[in-house]
Amino acid sequence: MDNHFFEQIFKNPLEQPNIPPNKVIFRWAEKLIQVLFPENGPKAFSGIEEVKETVLALEAELYDIISASCKLNNSECKNAAGQFFAALPELYRVLNTDIVAIYEGDPAAQSRFEVIRTYPGFYAICFYRIAHLLYNFNIPLVPRILTEYAHSKTGIDIHPAAKIGEYFYIDHGTGIVIGETSTIGQYVKLYQGVTLGALSVKKTLAGSKRHPTVEDRVVIYSGATILGGETIIGHDSIIGGNVWLTESIEPFSTAYHSPIITIRNHKETI
Repeated sequence: MDNHFFEQIFKNPLEQPNIPPNKVIFRWAEKLIQVLFPENGPKAFSGIEEVKETVLALEAELYDIISASCKLNNSECKNAAGQFFAALPELYRVLNTDIVAIYEGDPAAQSRFEVIRTYPGFYAICFYRIAHLLYNFNIPLVPRILTEYAHSKTGIDIHPAAKIGEYFYIDHGTGIVIGETSTIGQYVKLYQGVTLGALSVKKTLAGSKRHPTVEDRVVIYSGATILGGETIIGHDSIIGGNVWLTESIEPFSTAYHSPIITIRNHKETI
């Protein structure tokens, strides 16, 4: 091996951000979720002062992460971290709407505690909403690290740039893909294996609206694939399992796949 190979491996750290290890970033998010929902934490807080101290420590940690990840000066990094935590009450409110949607929508859910502690859909939504807020503050890379970590844990792939309304319900969730420019309204329910994707993955389309819009109160059942930036699923519609859609449908529509299934008693062949 010649020196050129080793030169390719060795990179001057001054030429790129000194991004913390992914583990540091996603552990920060997990600690934040545990503050918002102590049901996920190792212990309960002793009082309000301990909560305040923990939040301040997490804000300082976010500042360190942003400082290492972005080409921003210290005041801009501090401002970004401060803006994120100023938005924390609204983030908490919206996440609670997601809990309500899951608890009230799933007959198997026995309590909100169960939703918070055990539901992979809620776990993925938490990471998405934290990542989306950071994305809105133009923090690079960190949002994607967070959602890809949740993807690895749950099998639910939500791009941090996607726009998702309140009362979002993911049931089961494994295999769900929600693309970068997807827009999802309020009270939307997705089952496992749903794809909100693009018709084309050409690099020249970066920055354009490539993924569908799903309006309010839509239910999309397992295995459905909806593609294209101009595709709009009208409000109050139902998309059946395994449906493939590349065109818009009107509000209050039902779209379903109708396979031919033959059932025969095997004793008839004896």
